[in-house]
Amino acid sequence: MRLRLDGVGVRIDEAQIVHDLTIDCPPGAFVGLVGPNGSGKSTVLKTVYRAVRPSTGAVLLDETDLLRDLTPRQSAQKVAALTQEHPHGFDFTVLEVVSAGRTPHKNAWSLMSRADHEIISAVLDTVGMTAHTERTFTSLSGGEKQRVLLARALVQEPSVLILDEPTNHLDISTQLNLLELVRSLGITVLAALHDLNLAAAFCDQLHVLHNGVIVRAGSPREVLTPDLIAEVFRVHAHCGTHPVTGRLHLAFSSFPAGADQAAAEFELVKEGSI
Repeated sequence: MRLRLDGVGVRIDEAQIVHDLTIDCPPGAFVGLVGPNGSGKSTVLKTVYRAVRPSTGAVLLDETDLLRDLTPRQSAQKVAALTQEHPHGFDFTVLEVVSAGRTPHKNAWSLMSRADHEIISAVLDTVGMTAHTERTFTSLSGGEKQRVLLARALVQEPSVLILDEPTNHLDISTQLNLLELVRSLGITVLAALHDLNLAAAFCDQLHVLHNGVIVRAGSPREVLTPDLIAEVFRVHAHCGTHPVTGRLHLAFSSFPAGADQAAAEFELVKEGSI
């Protein structure tokens, strides 16, 4: 399924958070959103899984307007999200957390069917959590929690998967295993990522978001250039090629002291302010 954000803008409490944003995610593509903190990445993702309503534009699944043409239940059958917020307050088991993902496919009073149980079992096996179904969610490690939450999303049988910083607080091995698993699923993915090397390693396309605006889009090599990284992320980037994967690989160094102020003054000169 193709996901397209077409001219999306988001205004919250009189502040324009996202401006006229267009992102095209072809069927089966892994598309990344990168940008500094506060650039609007999570807000963009929330428009897709209906946590935020865009003030302008549309979110399209193929040619269907997600907000106008689908009910929340119907959209949850097509779009699943792995967000930054973890369930808390009640100590559910792994099986209970994952089973909740079948809710969009159930009527209010219907019981779990054999087909539901088969889907849940298959997904738990896919994420490697079959042996932990009776453990409580709060007893799990960070990586195990992410795999359970991914399983909860996958039992929705979505055509589109939204990931909001899925590798935060995970060790390197767990980060790679999680993203390799997601990539192997073959479904359309839109992910916000902080780590630019992970974005370069796993994404087919990248969109760089800065102050709520897409400033560049394309393949990782087209997008993650030293000039752009210096402008948006305020660090020097040294670009190379990963010796195993052949993908773009980056090393970073900070600007010298005072460089940010000098850059800010240069921008003001260009704008004619000083």
